[in-house]
Amino acid sequence: MQRDRIIQHIQETYSVEAEYLWADLPDCAVFRHPGSKKWFGIIMNVQSGKLGLDGNEPVDILNVKCGPILVGSLLTEHGFLPSYHMNKTNWITILLNDTVPDEQIIPLLELSYDNVAPKRKSRKQPQK
Repeated sequence: MQRDRIIQHIQETYSVEAEYLWADLPDCAVFRHPGSKKWFGIIMNVQSGKLGLDGNEPVDILNVKCGPILVGSLLTEHGFLPSYHMNKTNWITILLNDTVPDEQIIPLLELSYDNVAPKRKSRKQPQK
């Protein structure tokens, strides 16, 4: 199952465990950056109709943060949707039904992880 492969990749690559924050949503897994504690990925099981898709069967999705230009570009590709329950300008939803290959999802996860990393403080240059 693609959902399980992505969760395993996140755990192995970022040493981050899934957080299940809501008792009424046992399939909703949140992944936080260890430095900033900000979310970089959310895996959910959602009724396809809520995503604007035909039918009402449940589907696994992944939300990642990637910025407005990339969001606009990805929305032209099959398997990518406007973000579900997140800011639609900076987040995108990816169907986890093998429509989008893992090899395309993994760099987006890396980008999302980097996007929420703590910002480096700039050093002030000594005045001359």
